[in-house]
Amino acid sequence: MPTPPPALEIDGLIKDFGPVGALDGRMVRVLEGVSLSAERGAVTVLLGANGAGKTTTLECAQGLQRADGGTVRLLGEDPYRATPHLRARVGVMLQDGGLPPSVRPLALLKHVASMYSSPLPVDALAERLGLDEFGTVSIRRLSGGQKQRLALACALVGRPEVVFLDEPSAGLDPQSRTIVFELIRELRADGLAVILTTHLLDDAQKLADYVYILEGGRTVAEGTVAALTADQDADGMRELRFEAVPGLTIPPDLLPHLHQREDEPGQYVLRGALTAADIAHLARWWDARGVMPTAISMAPRSLEDVFLDISGRSIR
Repeated sequence: MPTPPPALEIDGLIKDFGPVGALDGRMVRVLEGVSLSAERGAVTVLLGANGAGKTTTLECAQGLQRADGGTVRLLGEDPYRATPHLRARVGVMLQDGGLPPSVRPLALLKHVASMYSSPLPVDALAERLGLDEFGTVSIRRLSGGQKQRLALACALVGRPEVVFLDEPSAGLDPQSRTIVFELIRELRADGLAVILTTHLLDDAQKLADYVYILEGGRTVAEGTVAALTADQDADGMRELRFEAVPGLTIPPDLLPHLHQREDEPGQYVLRGALTAADIAHLARWWDARGVMPTAISMAPRSLEDVFLDISGRSIR
C-alpha cells in the first residue's frame, strides 16, 4: 500500500507585508523560504521566537494569508482557495479571539457542531474537556484556561483530519493540561495530523513527533526531539544543579564555557556542554573550600537548550 502524502506540505514559502502607514510601496519580507511538512498520525510542533515567522506561516497554512512565493498544500489543496469541503476537514484553535463573549459555551459548541454533517457527540466532548462545569456561564466570564478548553472543543467537534492548535496548554491548570495532553495523543493515534505551536518547550518536548524551528523567516532546524537534542560532544549532558551554602562564587575561568547562576540562595545551576572533566574541576574546587553539596543532579540537553542556542537568550 503506498504511503499517503503529508497532510500539510510547505515548500519555499515567501510572504511580504507592507509597513503600516507606508506611502512609498516598500515591502518587508517576513518569510524567506519556509519549508516543512506535517504527517498524518503525528504531532508536528512549530517553534520560533517572537518575530521568527511562525504565526505568518500558520496563517498561510490555514488559508488566512496568501503566499507571495513557494507552495502550500493542505490535504492536497491550496488553502487560500479552499473549498467548503476542505474547510470541513480542518480544525483550527486560536489562542486569542474567535469566541463571542456574550454566548454560553455549550450553546456555542452545539452551534459549531451543527455546521458539520457528522460531528462528535457534543455532550461527550464537553464532559471530556470539563465544559459542563461552566457551560451556562457567558464566555466573557470564563478564565483563560476555560476559554482554551472551549476553543479546543470547537476545533475538534467537526471530526477534522488536520487540526491546528495555537498554544493549546496556555493558562491550563495541571489537571486540565493532563487531559489536553491525553486528548492530543489520542488524536495522533486516530491518524490526525496535529500541528501545534507553543512557548512551553517542556510541552513541546513531551508531545512532538517532529519539530521545526524558525528564525528570521526561515526553517533553520528540524528533526525529532531525540535528534535535535543529541549532543555528541558532551554525551548529551547540558545542566548540572547542586545545593550548598549560599553565596558561593565560582570563578569565571574555572568553567568559562558554562552559564552559571544561583536561582535561589544555595541553589546553583550550571548550563552548557558539560564534560566529565568539568565535573572533576568543580569537585576539586568544592574540596579545596570544604564545600559539601547537599544535592546534585544532571539533565541531558533539552529542546529548550536547542531553541535558545538558535534563537539567542535575549528578550525580543
